[in-house]
Amino acid sequence: MDCCADKREPLCQRTTDIFLRGMRIRMRQNDVLKEGTMMKIGYARVSTEEQNLDLQVSALTAAGCERLFHDHGVSGATFRRPGLDDTLTQLCRDDTLVVWRLDRLGRSLMKLVELIESLDKRGVRFQSLTEAIDTTSGSGMFIFHMMAALAQFERTLISERTRCGMKVARDRGRKVGRQAAMTPVQCAQALLLSDTLPVAELAEKFKVHPRTIQRVLRNARTPSQHASQDD
Repeated sequence: MDCCADKREPLCQRTTDIFLRGMRIRMRQNDVLKEGTMMKIGYARVSTEEQNLDLQVSALTAAGCERLFHDHGVSGATFRRPGLDDTLTQLCRDDTLVVWRLDRLGRSLMKLVELIESLDKRGVRFQSLTEAIDTTSGSGMFIFHMMAALAQFERTLISERTRCGMKVARDRGRKVGRQAAMTPVQCAQALLLSDTLPVAELAEKFKVHPRTIQRVLRNARTPSQHASQDD
C-alpha cells in the first residue's frame, strides 16, 4: 500500500506541474493577445490652410501611432471638429490617444481636462508628446492632476468674477440677468393691440410665449389700477 502511494504521489505532482505550466502559457498568450489589441491613435491639427501637418505626423508616427486623424485649417477654440469627432469614435478601451502638443487637441484648459477625464472613464489612455503627459505613468498622471487643479481654479475664478460683476451692476442700478423677451416699444404695441387681439395672436405676432404677453399686459395695467385706487 505504501509503495503504491509513493508511486502515485510523483505522478500526481507531475500532472499538477503540467497543468500549471499549461495555465501559465495560456495566460501569457492572453496577455499577448490583449497587448495586440491595444492601439495608439494619433490626432493632429493646424489652424490655417497655409500650415502643414508634416511635423506632427512624423512625431506621431515615430511614437508608434497606427492610425492618424487630423483637422486642417480648424481653430482649437471649438471642440466640434470632423477629425477629432472621428478620432474619438474610433478609440476603444485600452487604446491611447496621442497628440504632438496639448494645444493641438484644444486651447481651453477646462475643456481639455473634461475631454481627458471622459476618455479615462472609457478606459482610453492619453499621451501628449511635447508636455510628457502620459496617463499610463505615475508622473504623467501627476501632471494631469495638476492640470485638473488649475482648470478647477480657473472655473472658480470665472464664477467669482461673474458674481462680483453682477453685484457691481446691481449696485449701480443696472439690470442683470436674462435679456427681456420684448423691448419696451414692443410692450407698448402689445398693450395697444390687446383691446382688439387675443393673447394667442399677440404671442404669435411678437414671436413670444403667450405667458410673456400675459406678464407684459399685467405689468402694464398694474400701475393704473393702483392709481385708480389711490384716487
